This record gives sequence, C-alpha cells and structure tokens, in this order.
Amino acid sequence: MLNLSQVLSDHPPCRRHPLLTHAVRVALAVGLLGSVVVHAQDANTGTDTNTPAKGTKNLDAVTVTGSLIRRVDTETSNPVVTIDSAQIAASGKPTVGDLIQQLPAIAGNATNPGIDNGGGTGASTVSLRGLGSNRTLILVNGHRLAYDDVNIIPSYMIERIEVLSDGASSVYGSDAIGGVVNFILKDRYTGVQLTSDYGISSHGDGNRRNFSAMGGISGDRWNLLVGASQQSQNAISSSQRSFAEYALALKNGSVVRLGSSATPTGLVENADGTYVTLNKGVAGTTTLADYHTYTSADSYNYQPYNLVETPQERTNLSLVGDFKITPNVDAYANLFYNKTSSSSIIAPVPIFANSDDFFISKNSYYNPFGVNFGTDRSTGQSYNDFNTRLTSLGNRDFASQTYNLQFTPGIKGNFGDSSWQWNADINYAKVKQKTENEGFINYSGLEEALGASFKDTDGVVKCGSAGNVIAGCTPINIFNVNDPTTIAALKKLIVNPVTEYTYTMKQAEVSANGELFDLPAGPVSLAAGLSYRKESQSDTTDTPIATAISDGDYAGLCGVVEDCGTVLSGSYNVKEAYVETLIPLLSQKPLFYSLNLDIGSRYSDYSASGSTTNSKVALEWRPIADLLLRGTVSQVFRAPNISELYAGTSGGAYAATDICDGYTGGHAAACVNVPTDGSFQQNNAQLGVKSSGSVAAGYDLRPEYGKSFDFGLVYDPHWLPGLSFSADVWRINLNDTIVDGLDPSTILNECYYSEKLCSLIHRSGNGQISYISLPTVNLGQTAAKGVDSTVQYTFATDTYGKFAVSLNGTYTARYEVDTAPGDASVPVTHCAGSYCSVYGEFPRWRGLGTLNWKLGNWGASWTMRYIGRTRVGSDVLSEGYSADESIPGVEHKIGAYTYNNVSASYDFAKYHTTVSLGIDNIADKTPPLFYQWGSNSNTDAYTYDQIGRYYWVRATVTF
Repeated sequence: MLNLSQVLSDHPPCRRHPLLTHAVRVALAVGLLGSVVVHAQDANTGTDTNTPAKGTKNLDAVTVTGSLIRRVDTETSNPVVTIDSAQIAASGKPTVGDLIQQLPAIAGNATNPGIDNGGGTGASTVSLRGLGSNRTLILVNGHRLAYDDVNIIPSYMIERIEVLSDGASSVYGSDAIGGVVNFILKDRYTGVQLTSDYGISSHGDGNRRNFSAMGGISGDRWNLLVGASQQSQNAISSSQRSFAEYALALKNGSVVRLGSSATPTGLVENADGTYVTLNKGVAGTTTLADYHTYTSADSYNYQPYNLVETPQERTNLSLVGDFKITPNVDAYANLFYNKTSSSSIIAPVPIFANSDDFFISKNSYYNPFGVNFGTDRSTGQSYNDFNTRLTSLGNRDFASQTYNLQFTPGIKGNFGDSSWQWNADINYAKVKQKTENEGFINYSGLEEALGASFKDTDGVVKCGSAGNVIAGCTPINIFNVNDPTTIAALKKLIVNPVTEYTYTMKQAEVSANGELFDLPAGPVSLAAGLSYRKESQSDTTDTPIATAISDGDYAGLCGVVEDCGTVLSGSYNVKEAYVETLIPLLSQKPLFYSLNLDIGSRYSDYSASGSTTNSKVALEWRPIADLLLRGTVSQVFRAPNISELYAGTSGGAYAATDICDGYTGGHAAACVNVPTDGSFQQNNAQLGVKSSGSVAAGYDLRPEYGKSFDFGLVYDPHWLPGLSFSADVWRINLNDTIVDGLDPSTILNECYYSEKLCSLIHRSGNGQISYISLPTVNLGQTAAKGVDSTVQYTFATDTYGKFAVSLNGTYTARYEVDTAPGDASVPVTHCAGSYCSVYGEFPRWRGLGTLNWKLGNWGASWTMRYIGRTRVGSDVLSEGYSADESIPGVEHKIGAYTYNNVSASYDFAKYHTTVSLGIDNIADKTPPLFYQWGSNSNTDAYTYDQIGRYYWVRATVTF
C-alpha cells in the first residue's frame, strides 16, 4: 500500500524499486482508501452527483495541466493561469516568449533575444519562480517539448496556454520543479486565416515583419489543420541607445565609463609597473619614441559593437489532424517544424600576453622594448603584460541556425461504453543547431609568429634565428596591429570554426484513465501509464584545432583564440510508471459542499542517474459552492539533463586569486603541493579554466530533489457573476542543486572551507594552479517561497460593451542559495528583493494587469506590467557584494518600473478583415542602470525592455 508519510519526508531519489510492482501497490492503495471512505459518508444522505438535474447541461470532462485525471471541474488543487487565443492576439506580441515572460511568476535569468553576449540564438526560455529554465517543463498538447525555446511554437496555432506554478514531478517526471507551461494547440478550424503585421521602434530601428497562414478542413471522420509562418526582426545596436553606448561602472562613488585595456594601440607594462600605449597614426615598425603614458582615455570602448536586440528570422510549418478509425478508436498526429536563424556580435578578438595567454619574445624583430611579455610555458616564467585587440579583422560574429522537428502520432479510444479511455503515442523530436563563428585566430600560429624573429640578408623578416629559420611562419608585428603588413599576416591565421549540436528525443507512452467505482460523494477516478524515453546528444566541429586540448596547454584554452568547441556525444534512457487517483471524500454536507483527495506517484528509472519515486498528496475542500480551499504537497525531482551530462569541454581564462596565497598549513585538500612556509604566491593573475558537462570532467553528477508546497483558495461569488479571486502560498525546497557555470573563486572557496569540489582544482608540482575544471556539479540547497494572487472580473453593459479585467501578482518572500549547508564560513546568498548576478533579479513584487474591451466591431486592450523595487549590492558586508567595485558595503537601489502597452482593433465584417494597431512601452521608458553588474548593456536584459516605445500594426483576413 502507498505510504503517504513518504510524501512528507526528504529522501535522496536513488532507491531501486521494481517498476510494475510499485504501480500495483499504488493502485491497491486507492482501493483500500476508497473502502475507508465508503464508511465515512452515508450513501443514503448524499446527492447523486452523476445524475444531472433537469435543464442542466452535461459538461465534457477534460484534463487540466497538473493532473492526469479527466474531470469537469477546471478549478482544482492545481494553481493554473490560462491565457487564451484572444489574449494572445490582443497582446500583439510576435512570439510566444515575449508574452509568457511578462507573467509575474517568471523571474531570474530566462534568456530572450535581447541577450547578445551569452545568447544570440533567438531563443526565449521560461523560468518559473526564477529557478531556471531547466526546472520549468514545457509541453505541447501535454507532450514534452524537446527544445525549450518557446518562440518555435507558432502563436496562431495556439488555442490556450496553461501555466502551472507548482511542482509536478509525480505527474510529468523530471524538470517540473518550478512548474509547467502547456501549450494547447487548436484542433478544429474551418476556413483560411491570413495574418500580417509590421512593427518599428520610435528610434526607427528594430523593424519586424510577420506573416502567417492557417487553413482547416474537415469531413465526417477526419479533420486537418495546417499552418505556415515567416517572421523576422532586425538587430538593434547598443550604439543606438544612450544607456548602452558605453560600458558603465560604479567606482569610488562615481559613475565611470569602462574600457578594455585590450586596445588596438596596445597596453605595454614597463619594468616599473607603469603602462604606455602606441601613438595613433604610427606606421610600420615602432620605436620607444612612438609611445605615451597610458590613461583611461586610451581604453577601448567595446560596447557599441554589442546588440540590445539580436536579429532573428523564423520559419514555421505546423500540422494537426485526426481520423476516426472506428466509432471507438481515433488516430491523431501533431507535427511542427521550425527553422530559426539568428546571430550575435561582440567586439574584435582581444589578445592578452600576460600571465597565462600568449608569450611575446624579447627577440622578436618587432619588439622595441627588448623584454619578454606574457608567460613562457616551457619554463613557467612570467613576465610583463601586453594587451592589444585585432580590430583590423572585424567583429566576432556568431551566426546560428536552429532546426527543430517534432512529430507526435498516436491512437486513442474508449473501452466500450464505459468511462475508461486509453491512449498510445510516440513523441519524436530532433534539434540541430549549427553555429558559424567568424573573426577568430589560430592560437599556435599566432604564438609562433610572436616568437623570435630576425631580418635575413635578403631583407625579409623571418621567424626563428639566422641559420635556424622556422618554415611556414610569418612574423607578426603585434605592436602595431593596424599596419597593412600586420593585417595581411593576421588574415592568414584567421579561423572560422563551425560547430554543430544535435539532440534527439524518442518517447513512447501508453496510458488509460477512467472511473474505478462509485462512492457516496462520487466516482473514484484513476489514471495510469507507462513511458519510455531516450535522449541523445552530439557536439562536433569542422575545425579540429577548435577542440579543447590537454591539461596545461594554453592554460586550458584550445587552438583557436577566444573560441573553443568540442567533439563529444552521449545518451541515456528513462523508464517510468505513473498513477494518479481522485477520491471524493464528502459531498453536499454542511461545510463540505465537496471534499476531494488527489494522490499521485511516479517511478522513474534513469540509466545514467538511478531510480526515484516521487509522489504528491492534494486536498480540495469546498465548504460552500463559491469557495475552494486547496493544498498540495509534492516531492520534486530533476535528473541531470543531456547537456549537463555530455556537454563538451571549452577552455578559457578567468581572473581569480588563489586562496592558498601565503599558505602556512591546514586545508590540505585545497592546497595540494603548496609549500607551507608562507612564501607561496600565485604567478598567474588569470587562471586557466575548462567548462564542460559532468562526464567530460569525471564528476559524478547526481539528481536534485526536494519538496514543493502550495496552499491556497479560489473564490467565485455567485452574487457577482464574472468575478474570481485566487491566492496561493507556495514554497520550494531543493537539495543537491544542480549548478552550471560556477566561477573558479566559488570552487576554491568550497574546497578550502568545506572540502567540496577539490577534485576540480588541478595543481602542478610547485603548487601553481594549472587549470580549474568548471563542470556541472551538485552544490548545496535552494529555497524559495512566496504568494501568488489573481483577480479576474468580466462583465457586460448594454451601452458600453463588454469588459474583462485581470490582475496577476507574485510576492517573493524568500530566494536563498546555500552552497555549503551548515558551514557558517560560507555565506548564504539572499536574492529576494535583490539582483544576484548568477541567478538573476528577484524583486519582491511583480504584477501584470490587463483591461480588455469590446463593443460591436471595436476592441481595445491595455496591459500594465509592474516590476517592483530591487537593489544591487548590500550595505551589510556579510550579505554579499558591494555595488561599488572600490568601496565595500554600497547598495545601489533601483525603483519600481511600470510598462504600459495599448492596442485597438476594428472588425471590417463586410471584408472579413480585422485591423489592429498598438504601442508597447508607451512612455518610452529606458531600463534602469545596473552598471558593471548588468547582464547586458549596463542593465538586466532578462527583465527590462531595452527597445523603447514600439509601434505595430496587424491585419487578419478570414474566409
């Protein structure tokens, strides 16, 4: 029998259970619990809820996101927000991501097309509760979406969107920790619909053009709906927005413009620690007289080369159809294909000949200083710094093309005249992403060209020395990168790697649901099923030197400057069995208009992560017909996804201080081979790093697990039809949190103070760090809690038309990350009401209000999006970082923001045409400045609008 106390206990999700035995045990539990309920209510005093009263209408039972049970009630124990097709159209948003990311329950670092450095694929993801897109499950018609970019789902094909903001691992399995977003597609349409829209910002840029066509036809036994669309959006340069044209920082109490010391005129460190840079306009070989003292005015402004909106182009093809094979058996199929082309741009390649990147020989013919720069890896000796930037080669461009195909055929039917239904389907998906990387340089070729060189007797400068010429090498004058001779030599070393990522998902599932038996309060319903899924991934590149290389070489980098790929593949499978039952306990009793118990459990066996069982208990209580009190306690679980396991290695360098500087003993695991006499000092200002999935780094990545709680109410007063109010208190606790993108400082601290992750630190025999591995790891606990609320009111007047008002709000009371539970030396990160650079922004209050109006052929919509106050840094030193990079304990406060969007439409009924126009961000608000802590363009591009006021117009024709 099902042990309900197990739902309320914390346990690691790696226990082995026989698959079918567990499902049978749950089914038996239903029967036993049901027999108890029979005695809890007198069958002779209850109302037969299965027999409708005269004049009432029989409603079709449906499955609502968050449950597997078919039922008439749409308000259940699951807190679900629904967005219908009319709301989608009124918003004027060209992609689904633009719409979904406005919801108050979305927070943190959910990517969007405004993310340039670190984005550029045109994708929009969903991060419910700010827990990350990998903890929000995306479904299409209840089936898992292979690629979490919601922009690939064509908005014109969507009937409604159901957003479940509650943990649902017992229903859907892995990933459904923060919640679930289920896109329900249209399955019936007769006729043809053509839609075209155009938009442009008030700055005259960011033009968008969209066109879609949808057609449907049906017969006595079949139905077919097809659609196609083409979308495009122009790029917007950071130079076109005042808040983004310079990189800004808070320093010494003032706002300063930042620039990179990797400037095309070079940054040269003298023996006395001072710096000089080349005068402008110098040609050919340089001399000491050609340099002047470096100042901040000589720094390089890389910001104008970035984008506040990346260019995108999408093509969608969709098909939804069904065919009645027999009166009791239907075949159906959903298919959609998407191609997204997008790109991102960042400034030209920087060159750092400092502690660990390049070595420039003092014997180079072009070196006027007569000293070495950088680090000689053959001896480990470090010398003075030299930085420059290869502006003559142009920007670094990343052009990606993402192809997504998802096909879900199935058959479903009834078991005779009973309430039982069955379903069997296959879900196949393939994602292919090809990225062309331009503007990069062959690492080894450049370093060879920076070595010793001389002018031979024939007047030609050659690599090597007299009598020992290095064949195939052309010396480069790195001290004057804009000299025509240097440009010609650099262009010979250009490398433009092409990387390719392929992901495949194959899933087969069978399920059944129906009524088991009747209780006095109603029928006991059951849903159960079996599922098998296999996921595989591969990463390749057409440039072998672009793959990350062996330990120590290039300080963990690869053979292409500033760009590394990998060649790696892997796969895993999961077998699952699940069951859910709805038990009506009481009905039509005083203070118990209805009382229902919902129990579910899911067993999952992962080939790469072990097995787990996750369950839920939910209670629905209506003391009166108008009021629903609900509560759910769920176990949540997430297995490492395919990328977290099999992502390949990419190298780089990171500025960090070795925690073992001045080491005198203790913490031996963190300071392997480091002398204990206090003399040790790090000789590399930047540490070599290797980022990867867990497999490439040899790290044993475990699933994360925890519990989700949701307690709330829904009130629909009969005395005021059209009004609905809901409020839910939620809490999520997560253990063994899977973390990607750790920085070296965190790993060094975790190892030193907690003796965790020490295997990721690789030291040489003299104690110096060779490199630090940055794989996906398990690290500590994450806890979040808050309150969701919704008010909706729809009403109609004879004179002024129909109105629909709604207000959704989320209050985040807590968002904490404890990387070392129980260790007071490692502070807990508190993000509620703050901006946390790793996890994103978490204002305590977020809201979304809408007002829709309809009168005859006229319609209008007004949307208000509210983002509450937040802060960067803290004035309490123990709580985190300072907003000022020079003064500790500085808190930069950011006020609340409200964005207003308006639109209006008119239906030309005679011509079957509706014309709509709208203005987004009507006040043309610029985003707040986060300075050096911002995600992109000095601001939080994950949260705020960077485009400004935006005009759009749309025409829809139906026939």
